[in-house]
Amino acid sequence: MGSFSIWHWLVVLLVVLLLFGSGKISGLMGDLAKGIKSFKQNIKEDEKDASMEAQATPQPPAGNIPGPQQGQASATQAQPEGASGQSRPAA
Repeated sequence: MGSFSIWHWLVVLLVVLLLFGSGKISGLMGDLAKGIKSFKQNIKEDEKDASMEAQATPQPPAGNIPGPQQGQASATQAQPEGASGQSRPAA
């Protein structure tokens, strides 16, 4: 009693066909197929764009990344505001 037999599924199919009609169901299936095709096409285009973008941008070598050395701060971090040796005009 826990599983449905083929007769249960045929009755369900008959009720669905009576409610929606065969024209609407075939139209829905056509729209679903168009949506799937469009989705697959967009996925392929995205993969092409990503691979072309990866080829176009050169990657720097992993060990030669320019930047401040350890223990050294950049010029903007090292000096607090107003301590750069320039005097501020009095307000």
